Amino acid sequence: MVFSSLIFMFVFLPAVLLIYYILPRKFRNAFLLLADLVFYGWGEPVLILLMIFSVVINYIAGILMEKAPSRKKAILIISVITDLGMLAFFKYAGFITDNLNIIIPFANIPKITVPLPVGISFYTFQIMSYTIDVYREKTSVQHNIISFGTYVSLFPQLIAGPIVRYSDVDSQLSGRKETPELFAKGVRLFMLGLVKKVLFANPMGLLWDTLRDIPDRGVLASWIGIIAFSLQIYFDFSGYSDMARGLGNMLGFEFLKNFDYPYISKSITEFWRRWHISLGTWFREYVYIPLGGNRKGKVRMIINLLIVWMLTGFWHGASWNFLLWGLYFGIILVIEKIFLLKKLEKLPAVFSHLYSLVLIIFGWLLFYFDSGNGGFTALAEYVPNLFTGGLISNDSLHIFISYLPSLIIAFIACTPLIRKIYDKLSGRKGFVIFECAAVIILLIVCTASLVSEEYNPFLYFKF
Repeated sequence: MVFSSLIFMFVFLPAVLLIYYILPRKFRNAFLLLADLVFYGWGEPVLILLMIFSVVINYIAGILMEKAPSRKKAILIISVITDLGMLAFFKYAGFITDNLNIIIPFANIPKITVPLPVGISFYTFQIMSYTIDVYREKTSVQHNIISFGTYVSLFPQLIAGPIVRYSDVDSQLSGRKETPELFAKGVRLFMLGLVKKVLFANPMGLLWDTLRDIPDRGVLASWIGIIAFSLQIYFDFSGYSDMARGLGNMLGFEFLKNFDYPYISKSITEFWRRWHISLGTWFREYVYIPLGGNRKGKVRMIINLLIVWMLTGFWHGASWNFLLWGLYFGIILVIEKIFLLKKLEKLPAVFSHLYSLVLIIFGWLLFYFDSGNGGFTALAEYVPNLFTGGLISNDSLHIFISYLPSLIIAFIACTPLIRKIYDKLSGRKGFVIFECAAVIILLIVCTASLVSEEYNPFLYFKF
């Protein structure tokens, strides 16, 4: 079940909110946990058992670290190995066996094919943030398994983030206060995310899919295609994050922002401060800093950065293209940190923006063409089309013209311009009425689009 599905918006969510607010406060976490498990197991109920196992193992680990502090390092290691072991088995077992058979052809290791549990990369990192912070004594042990289970499986951010660290919501699990103002904020955020997903991401995805399949599409059409994919992945993921934050607000939770207009960045360093902020924060706190960060000299800093970015790439998927994608950005970040950042700051903004966007777009090419499905061959065929051939074919031109209004609006929506206009108008008399009307109209438009269109993919489902 995804947030942009009709069954979620008009059946699951209203039922959850109605029961949640009817129940006395002391029963709300228990109900949320039940709702979370129903949401998670909607398409594959057996996954609920895996989720419960993860919750119980890490809950016990936290209790044991408190009761036996002299053994807490061993307990932490066991819990982390268990968490990463499950992630490795379900997400990387097939990749590992395939590559071992290539390296050792006579081994004939049977291929392990298991379905990937939805959101396992996200909730595994969340769980690990709890046990690691308990070990570091940065957060208190959660003794209530219902509250802990609610944290791990909370449906707003369960399958695609943002990755919420336990320390950020510890007090909210037991002491949150649901207010009309917070609920209204949640509705606005949810609608913002739904618009991003349905009215921006889906059309851009269709444009990318259509142009990519046209032979001899032309140089301009090739660039338009990969730019459309860059817009699709941004609006898809940031839209989902906004919907998650909005749902959290409706239930009394406050989650940190996960995207901050990343395409206005003037460097790749700035881009990764603005893109998927929760993932970057997790790797910084739990990998980069423990490795030594930049405290042990320049060479060690370079090694640490490359390790972090290779892991970041591999976190996204069990395929060589993701490793190369992570290494690609890791190398660029190293170069910026050592040589380029100060020079980029002196350049006119237009040049630093262009530099960033071109590198980001090439990064998305690496990201898209999955090496497990002949992606490197497709990538090798696509890249020359960005520089050679005709300008644009007739078929591509007609498609481009039909999507031009959507492209222009999408470009504007990538910038803070609409937000600035909203902030200026929001304090004016009568704006609340206008805002309510806008939310209703946008909900009707998004619903009509979902009813009439079959194209509604969710790119981060596989992560």
